[in-house]
Amino acid sequence: MSTSRPAPPTPDAARLLVECLAEQGCDRIFTVPGESFLPVLDALHDIGAIDVVTCRQEGGAAFMACADGAMTGRPGVCFVTRGPGATNASIGVHVAMQDSQPMILFVGDVDSQMRDREGFQELDFAAFFGPACKWAARIDSADRIPEYIARAYSTAISGRPGPVVLALPEDMLSSATRSNAKPRPFVSRPVQSPSPDAMQAMMPLIAEAASPIAIIGGAGWNPDAREHFQNYAETIGLPVATAFRRQDATSPSSPVYAGNLGYGPNPKLVERVKNADLVLAVGARLGEATTDGYTVPPLDDAKRKLIHVHPDPNELGSVYPTDLSICASMDEFAKHAALLAGRAITQSAAGSEAHAEWEAWATAQPNDHALDMGACVTFMLGTLPADTIICNGAGNFSGWWHRYWRYEGFPTQLAPTAGAMGYGVPAAVAAARRFPDRTVVAVAGDGDFLMNGQELATAVQHDCDLIVIVVDNSAYGTIRMHQEREFPERVSATELKNPDFAMLASSFGGWSATAKTTEEFQTALTQAEGLSGLRLIHCIIEIEQLAASGASISGLRSG
Repeated sequence: MSTSRPAPPTPDAARLLVECLAEQGCDRIFTVPGESFLPVLDALHDIGAIDVVTCRQEGGAAFMACADGAMTGRPGVCFVTRGPGATNASIGVHVAMQDSQPMILFVGDVDSQMRDREGFQELDFAAFFGPACKWAARIDSADRIPEYIARAYSTAISGRPGPVVLALPEDMLSSATRSNAKPRPFVSRPVQSPSPDAMQAMMPLIAEAASPIAIIGGAGWNPDAREHFQNYAETIGLPVATAFRRQDATSPSSPVYAGNLGYGPNPKLVERVKNADLVLAVGARLGEATTDGYTVPPLDDAKRKLIHVHPDPNELGSVYPTDLSICASMDEFAKHAALLAGRAITQSAAGSEAHAEWEAWATAQPNDHALDMGACVTFMLGTLPADTIICNGAGNFSGWWHRYWRYEGFPTQLAPTAGAMGYGVPAAVAAARRFPDRTVVAVAGDGDFLMNGQELATAVQHDCDLIVIVVDNSAYGTIRMHQEREFPERVSATELKNPDFAMLASSFGGWSATAKTTEEFQTALTQAEGLSGLRLIHCIIEIEQLAASGASISGLRSG
């Protein structure tokens, strides 16, 4: 008969680390456990205020942390082990950086005495992650844990939000600390009010413009920024376009909403942006995807003025030449703009005109495909709540939701601007944990889904309520689309042989259905909406049906 031995006490350093996280408001950690940070896992055992979500792959865990940061405005927190764990998680760090989302990745590191020998799974994390994050460092002294944690939070949420990576040597986590070592106070994002002079200069520039437009969404956008900027734009009749995958930055029902930029936008919106004599960019970096390769708006245009508002001064004037740069947080700028809007003498009709153009573009028209995805999204709009959170990764399939779905609440869109595949399911797990009373839908292509489909196990283990829609065309559809355009009828490396995704979901313990027609999808969604837990609908479509442009493979061949 075996007797259990008493557990050793949790090391001071690990307990202090977890206490510091709790002091900063951390209530959830995503992790794939590793022996390199066992003391932290032990410390978490006694902290009921922190929910520990055990994931199946570090890339999925990092995506969840990135999505959690996007929803809360506080850093999403992820713990992984060294070497393979860290390199797997690097995709989430890259997405958090390009998406301007706060996140902290903790990596269990080798013992300090083993460093610089290329020991088991050793990696120079500062060198590896440095180019992909705001700050990468290693905590060598347990007594400095409070300093590093507070700085990590401050760095992640200040200016342009982004990821921080901290390495945790094994021996440091197991060490004692000074008796007076304690967490530092809660770190808040610095208040960044816009310059009054800059705001006064902005108003006549907009008033004198014949065809102005705003492009919004991005770093530090939040519900207050959404409300105040929408009030401002509606007061003066300013058309408002959202940056790539930032469609929840304003309400689609706003009478001045002009649609979204990025891949497959409304051609009329593209022309409106190209012809604008003034662009007001608020929060958006005006990156390659939003601007279609720096052509929408044109990079250099002597006839156009650009007012760029961003919380990071390094972004202002870095790519597009600006006529007026305003360094401020999004909510502070929007609040001040709304206060000044009442001074406008007249209201422009351009906003309502742009909105009418978007309404026509965003209304799906029937087609001849057995499973009409445009009609499916329209049915979803009438079936699911307005504040449903839509989560997706990368792929041609996402174009149907970008065009036809209406992101009415905030947050309601979790989608990587970095174009990373495999984001949708992990993001949906994070959303289901963060907002258990809201409907959460993960939308994925077949290639996209199998990047992180294993996180269905995480969803079931943690009792997540979410719907997964897998759009299966047996191909890497986006690459196939470009392939057909560049090298017609020479298909290479883009065909896929897929499993039965409905059966796969059932094997995880979820409810599932297969839809090959629009009617079957409607029936399946109605059933899924009335259930709880994991629900997956496997949509089988023809490769001929492309989403973003409304074109087809045959159309690309003939074009």
